[in-house]
Amino acid sequence: MNRIVNALLVFVLILTAFISIYVGFDMPITFLHCTGEYLPYKFEIFLGLGLFVFIIALRKAIRRWMGIRIVSRTKKFKWTQPVSLKRKKRVVTYLSLETAVMIFAGVVLYKLTPHAIFPAAAYLIGAFDNLMMILVKASYRVGLSSKALIVADREVIVLYFTGLRKVSIHQQTVYFDYIKDLQLTFPLNCIQEESQEEFFEALEAQLDRDKVFFSKVASTNSETVEKVRAGL
Repeated sequence: MNRIVNALLVFVLILTAFISIYVGFDMPITFLHCTGEYLPYKFEIFLGLGLFVFIIALRKAIRRWMGIRIVSRTKKFKWTQPVSLKRKKRVVTYLSLETAVMIFAGVVLYKLTPHAIFPAAAYLIGAFDNLMMILVKASYRVGLSSKALIVADREVIVLYFTGLRKVSIHQQTVYFDYIKDLQLTFPLNCIQEESQEEFFEALEAQLDRDKVFFSKVASTNSETVEKVRAGL
């Protein structure tokens, strides 16, 4: 989901930059028989682009902060723990890069033309949200309840147990296979290595062993051990 949102923001940024260049430098637009400065519905175009970016950034922010709020209620979970230090560093790095790009985009768009104030402001708001997420990095957690697994950091992953048929681990990814060929995943590096065994025991305890196939693959040095704990 996070990749799709970022791809949308990049696409809109390229489109907005393209229009801003034409408007800012008053370049001729042949097929409209006018120059950028006299582009029809210029205000509405920039307003629409700004609102689009703002809505995407707002939805992303709401999902993140709701996830952080939910996992902060530690007493409601059967098992919970802060995300691993390795994962936290990676998340902060990505957030920092996104923040730098958004600030750069907002400043450049406004410099190209003040008419781009709406999309520029939307990107700067997104950057501010990222900065806030970096500041609360101590709140990133993994929570396991009787109904779902929740990971809340840069993105929010919610994996429900309803309809679950198989749980398997391959390398650093945990796969949840559901009915109707639906498969969801979450990164194993969210959990500290020394706590992974404890996590899988807690996860298995929440599953119906008569319906869920639970397969764990663990690597110790160069040796791989597979434990099959329940069958269909």
